[in-house]
This record gives sequence, C-alpha cells and structure tokens, in this order.
Amino acid sequence: MNDQPAFMAPAQIAARISEIARTPILLVASDYDGTLAPLVDDPAAAVPHRESVAALRHLATMPDTHVAVISGRSLRDLATLSRLPAEIHLVGSHGSEFDAGFASALTADQLELRNVISSELAALAATTDGFMTEAKPASIAFHYRNAPAEAGEAAVQQILDGPGSRPGVQVKLGKDVIELTVVATSKGTALDRVRAMVAAEAVVFLGDDVTDEDAFVTLQGPDLGIKVGAGETAATERLADTTATAQFLAQLCEAREAWLLGGNIAPIHEHSLLSDQRAVALVAPDARINWLCLPAPDSPSVFAELLGGRSAGYYAISPLGNGAPISQDYLERSLVLRTRWADVTLTDYLDCSGDRPDEPAGRVNLIRVLEGHGEVEIDFAPRFDYGRSFERHELFEDWLTVFGGNQRLELHAPGVAWDITDEQEFRAVGRVTLTGEPLVLTMLYGADADLERLPESERRKQTLVHWRSWVDRLNLENTVAPKDVRRSALTLKALCHQPTGSVLAAATTSLPEVVGGVRNWDYRHCWPRDAAMSAQALVRLGSTDEAVALLEWLSERVEALPGPEQLRPVYPLVGDAPIPEATLPHLHGYRGSRPVRIGNAAEQQVQLDVFGPIVDLVHEMALAGMTISERQWQLVIAMVQAVEDRWHEPDHGIWEERRPQRHHVHSKVMCWMAVNRALRIGRLTGRSYPDGWELLASIIADDVVEYGWNEKVGAYTIAYGDTELDAAALHLGLSGLLAADDPRFASTIRAIERELRVGPVVYRYRLDDGLPGHEGGFLLCTSWLIEAYVLAGQHDEAEALFKRYRGLLGSTGLLSEEYEPSTNTMLGNHPQAYSHLGLINAALALSLP
Repeated sequence: MNDQPAFMAPAQIAARISEIARTPILLVASDYDGTLAPLVDDPAAAVPHRESVAALRHLATMPDTHVAVISGRSLRDLATLSRLPAEIHLVGSHGSEFDAGFASALTADQLELRNVISSELAALAATTDGFMTEAKPASIAFHYRNAPAEAGEAAVQQILDGPGSRPGVQVKLGKDVIELTVVATSKGTALDRVRAMVAAEAVVFLGDDVTDEDAFVTLQGPDLGIKVGAGETAATERLADTTATAQFLAQLCEAREAWLLGGNIAPIHEHSLLSDQRAVALVAPDARINWLCLPAPDSPSVFAELLGGRSAGYYAISPLGNGAPISQDYLERSLVLRTRWADVTLTDYLDCSGDRPDEPAGRVNLIRVLEGHGEVEIDFAPRFDYGRSFERHELFEDWLTVFGGNQRLELHAPGVAWDITDEQEFRAVGRVTLTGEPLVLTMLYGADADLERLPESERRKQTLVHWRSWVDRLNLENTVAPKDVRRSALTLKALCHQPTGSVLAAATTSLPEVVGGVRNWDYRHCWPRDAAMSAQALVRLGSTDEAVALLEWLSERVEALPGPEQLRPVYPLVGDAPIPEATLPHLHGYRGSRPVRIGNAAEQQVQLDVFGPIVDLVHEMALAGMTISERQWQLVIAMVQAVEDRWHEPDHGIWEERRPQRHHVHSKVMCWMAVNRALRIGRLTGRSYPDGWELLASIIADDVVEYGWNEKVGAYTIAYGDTELDAAALHLGLSGLLAADDPRFASTIRAIERELRVGPVVYRYRLDDGLPGHEGGFLLCTSWLIEAYVLAGQHDEAEALFKRYRGLLGSTGLLSEEYEPSTNTMLGNHPQAYSHLGLINAALALSLP
C-alpha cells in the first residue's frame, strides 16, 4: 500500500472529530483487542480501557448515534470481557455472530467440518509450549503469541497447507493468530450490515489487526477509518495505541454531544428581533446574529447557528477581552438594537431607509455600527441554503463578497484585514482597533452596492422614523402596561411582510415546544387565522394599514380558488405554491431538538375555524369607522359561503392535531362567529345580505351549545362527545355566543382554571395528541383566560394573571410561544405573533372602564 498515514497530530484529530461529529446519523465501530483493550499474553485477561468504555457507553445513549464492537472473539467472550451495555451492537467471530443463537444456524456439514479442524488444531497446539486454541461457534482460532517465533511461523504454514486448505474452510490471519472458519464472512460485511441496520450516514471505524482491513476497504465518502498502531493499512488516519484510542473516543464523545445539544445557544426568549418588513433576523444576547433567511423570512437561511451550530452560519462581533455585554436593548420605539460592553457599543438594524421615510428599501441591508475604543473581532461565516451550499468568496478593497449557489452577500468593512478560510466551510475573521470613530459594517443582499446614496447616519435616522412614526400613531391612551403593549405592537408590525401584506406566525422554524423532542414546526408562513388575529389587534390600537394589506392578500388567495371553502390553513408569504413539510437532518436542532422542519404539513389539513377571525377582522375595521370596500365585503360573503358549505363537517381544529378529524367545539364557534360578524357588518354598513344568514347563525349556535357541553365534566370540551378540556372553548363566551353571565361559561372558566392552568400559564389541553412529549403552557391561552376573567367580572384574578404574563417577557420585551413552569423555560418559535397579540388583547380588556 502507498501513502501510508502518519500518526495523527492533535490539531488533525480535532479537525476530523469536528467534521465527523456533525453527521446526522453516525455509527462508531471498533475492533476489541489491540484497539479498545491492550494486547496481552492471556486473551482472557484483555480488559478495555475504562475511558474507552465510558465514551462508547455515552455515545450509545445519544440521539442518532450508534456504536458497534466487531471482534474476532466469540460473541460470548466479547460480551463477558467488554461488559458493554445492550445499546452497543456486539458482533463476534469476525462478523459471523450477531446473536447468541448463531451456532444453531450452522448446517450439519459445517458443524462436522468445524469439529474436524478443531481436533487437528488441538493436536498441533499440544506439540509446543505457547500454542493454544480458542473455540468459537463457527471457527477455531490458533494463537501463537507466547511461542517462539520460528515455531509460530512453522505452525502457520502447516495449518495453511493442512486444515486451512480443506474445502469450505476460510482462513483469517491476524496478529499472532490464525483463524479457520466454516462460514464465509468478514468484518467488512459485518460493518456494512450494521451500517444498513442503523441507516448511518457516516461511519468511524477503528482497528489494529490485519482482519480489520476488510472493514477499512468498505469505507467511503465521509467515513473515517483509523488504524491503531503500526503496519500497512487502507485506513486514512492512524493512532499510536489503545491509550490514544481512548483519548480519541473521549474527544469524539464530547464533540458529538456538543453538536447534538447545540453548544452554548442562548435561551430562546433572550433573542432580539431585527426587521425591515422584508426580512427578519435574530440576535443573541452576545450580539451574534444566529438566524437570518433571505430574501424572505420563509426562504432558506444564511445564518442558522440557532438550529445547527457554527457550521450552519453566524455573524459575530465582540470586543477582545471585554467579556459578556453589559446590556442589550432597543432604541426607544424602534427595532434598532443596541448592545453595550464596557468600552464598545454595537448598533444593529435592518435598513428601512428609502425614497420615502415610511417605505422600506427594495433590498435587504443589515447594518452594524461599532463605536468606542479597543480591539474588536468580527467573525463572518454565512452558510447559504441552511448550510447545504458550498461558498466561495472574492475580496476587493473594502468589499468581501460571498457566493453560494446563485446567491451572494456583500459585506462592506472598511479598514478590516480579513483572515479567510474556505477549504471546507467559509469563514472570515477580522480584527480592528476602534479609536472613537464609528466603524460601519454593511451587509447587502440582492442589490447593487450603492452606499453613497445615503450615509449611515441618514439610514439610521430614516429607519428610526419608519418605526417611530408608526408607533406614535397608535392609540395607547389609558391602556395598561403601555410600554409592553407598544413593544408587542412593534413586534407584530415587524412580522408583517410589507411586499405582500401577509403576516408571519413567527420569525423562526423548529424552536422546540419540548427541548430535545420532536414538536418542532415551521412558523415562518402565513396562517390566515393567525394573521387576521394579528391585524385585528393592531386595528384595536388604531393602526389599520396592516389589516387593509392583509385583506388584499387574502382576497387574492380566495379569488384564485374554485370555491372559498377550499381556503388553506397556511400559505407561503408570497403566492400560492405548496409548502410541503421536509426535514433537515444535517441540522442538530435547538439544543438537540430534532428534526428541524421546513414547510408545514398543516396546509393539507381541514381547519374550519379559519373563516371566523377573517370576518371578525372586517367587523373590527367597521367598528373603528373604516369604510369597508366592496372587495372586502365580497370576501366576507365568501367566508359565510364557506361556512354554509362546511360548518357541519369534522376538522383538525385550531391546534392542528395530527390525528383523525373531529367535531371541534372551537371550530364550530368560529363558524358561528363568521356568520354573526357578517350580519353585524351588514347592519353597520347598510349592506343587504341573504335572508338565510340569520337562520344559519342560529342553527350553528344551537348545535354547538347543545353538543359541545359535557355534563359529566361540567364544561365545554375540545370536541363533541369528548371529556378533554380545551382552552379554546373559552371563545364561547369571548365571541359572544354565550352571555358573559351564562353559568355554563362560568363553569367552563373554572374547569380550565382548575385543570389547564399552572402558575402563570394555561395549557392548550392535556390530551394525547399523537406526538411524544408534553409541551409547555400556551401564552395565547393565558391571554384568553385573562379576557374571560374580565368578562366574568373577576378583575383581581385578571390583573394578577396579566402581571405574571408580563413577567415572562424577555430582556428586550419579546415572547415565545410557550412557557414551561417546571423548568422556567420559554419554548417554541420566537417571537410568536400569538403571544404578542394575546398580550395586547389582555391589556385592552383590562383597560376597559
């Protein structure tokens, strides 16, 4: 063999471990003697290094990580000596033995042949001290390690010429051992079999013996083969001995765990949001930008460290030697973020400047401004397409351009000297010394580099005007918690996609509802229900532009359908294309929460509650004195038509249960609300409407009042005939279908308070929804209970719960989807429109005279 590997240097070991540890499904396999356990004169005394055993045990407990030991020993001896747990695949006899009953599968001829060669080898072993035989289910091993070298060489030749030449006998030569087997197999075929069993995407195999070469030659692509000790090999790397193996496995274990758990990612709710209403980004408390998708929020990511670690892309800035930031907050009434260290201040924003102060630019400019004194490090590592696209770069004067597929990013960094690596993954690290003058770093996407048009100071001024001129028009007079309501309103505004009028449910995908679990969903799309509720909250604060734009977007969706009853639960931000759900196995997920999903299968569901919030939004606009256009009225008519066609059907409900459809109480209430609000709009605007609408509303109301009530539970439940509670049942009173003083509404409030409320939050439900794990309390449901308390006259309870709700706000005033009281952890996508519109609605309810 040519180009034999040298012993791995520490830096080389670290690099290879860092690469292989990020494999979505990894198999770590090893030989036993000479690899895990030192070679000894007595095979029965071969004990593995304690550190190796500990590392293999821990690796085997990790998600999507599999461990195998493939040895020439019999399976029984291997299990006895190694004492490895059942989670580790043990394969004996050079790949022949996968289970304890293997010997019973041998044919009579194979058993007879094994007995014959056993007798012949035993006779030879008796001739010289230091020879010994080892019987295995399908083979006999002849050891000569303790015999004189010349005697050993002669014995091997005698075996090869004698019993080894018999038909049906396979010969395997190892270190001071020759083995005769009656089954044709090898460690290579065994490794392939284990790889297939666990569906591994890459394999690490360590071995020291000649027989391990059968495994090394099967390795390919991202696999890693490591020869332990001297000797020619097909492996690509080499370690010195079993002690080095133990150290390697310990390092691999540590790196694998760090990758699976997402490293030192900050708590979800401590992330801050940037937006120009075309793109959104998240900034961690240490000023790392770890989430940004371009060109739109539901596009593939450029920075996704939040879900995939450093290899998924990030943009970090930090003063050298200054430690953690002292503070991070927004400039007042804006989405311009300021992070401050002792001697350095960093200002971040997505540029909203344009030809008019209230119109965002037609491109995405991420601007970061450093001010202060001292040396600062800039670490720029974009990864296109969720880290799946290969990057290349160009450097010209102060411009660093990074390409990925058909995309490019341009970073203008005047005076920064870059140290760039792009052998496997692009990364540019630069250092600069601040002397009091601002350093402006501008990242551009999708536009020419026209930085001369406006200086940074003017861009910042116009961006501040964009946010402040809007928020200053809100009606917050006599509103409780005005600061928190203002921040929630700004967050909803930031989630509005200005080019289309659609509204994001949240800025992220796959932030978990259960840390380490599978309840990870993509919320970067527009749910007509959620969007209407967001726009309605803003209308109630006096801002109507978002509602008008959303209704235009909704009208386009509905007018393109064969019938309005086919309105989907969720759409992309732009257009009507499907958004099929897929997973990204190369990303480990936030703190090991996998899979990471893109797209959402809910688009295929039936959710009949969607129609009610849309009509309720138009009704809110009419109450605010707005003129309802003819197109908006036609949308209302279409929603009522859809209700008339489908209200009696079962559906998946607001919570998108991935289980058979049922007659959900909340969905029926929303169908009633669609018709009820349409009637009110008609009366408010003087429009005529079909005679059948009033009867339809009455029929639906009677149906849900009768069949939604569960006498045994003493409450309205999640579905007809079901005993499980659902916080959404509070809408029987909140919608006005039941009177506020109806005893059944009061009883439902008490039941939900008793069974679903835990501390500061209310859970959606407690039922088995077909998914593993138990999610946290749902913040929107908490706001519903606050509103229900107010409606029922329980003002003290409402105020107390609202105070605790506000206590869940992150350091910059943002809310995630859920909160788990037992771990004091915010969960779910972030920031979540539901949570912020819930805070606004609860505050407005408490502000009523």
